[in-house]
Amino acid sequence: MVDLFVDRVLVKNNKDQDELDTEREIVMRLQNRILMLFFASAESETCQQFAPTLHDFFKQLTDEFYVERAAQLVLLYISLDQTEEQLENFLKELPKKSLFLAYEDPYRRELEAMFNVKEVPTVVVLRPDCSILTPNAVEEITQMGPDCYRNWHEAAELIERNFLSKEDFEDKSMRSFSDPVRRLKYKERGGGGGGEASTDWCNNLRLITVCGG
Repeated sequence: MVDLFVDRVLVKNNKDQDELDTEREIVMRLQNRILMLFFASAESETCQQFAPTLHDFFKQLTDEFYVERAAQLVLLYISLDQTEEQLENFLKELPKKSLFLAYEDPYRRELEAMFNVKEVPTVVVLRPDCSILTPNAVEEITQMGPDCYRNWHEAAELIERNFLSKEDFEDKSMRSFSDPVRRLKYKERGGGGGGEASTDWCNNLRLITVCGG
């Protein structure tokens, strides 16, 4: 999953919109976590209606007020808005701990094609190895709320961070195989994207992990 974004700039949805623009920052934020890619547009009334539900869902799993230990979960907004003003307005509906891609980043549209997004809102849930856990979790989140995270956690086979020392976790997080992935990656950028491309890319990624250590 990290390698999907290792060459990008991720922005925090806080007041200063701080950027994660180094490989180390991105690895430490995304490694060994379930990633929710939230594709939406402020123009969509359905997206507007779903945003408070997603906000509460994420907050109940990551806010210290609700849980003793935050879930290993990252929310990344992939804006399909038509203007930057729409993106900025919609960010106000999302949790402050979420991330987003800047409006000027064309990778937003590449991800839309890569994951074959046909409607909004769509929440693509990814395992840490980049494989798709749920192609669209909107209905699951709406019906089950935070309870569905338990199913994701079990299916994703996450390594519990409380069983790792700080040194072990950092060593595991920084062990990167991004160079061969960059060579594979586009192939995809030049080759059409879509669900099949995403599946092939993830399969290649797992093969590199097994063969390359």
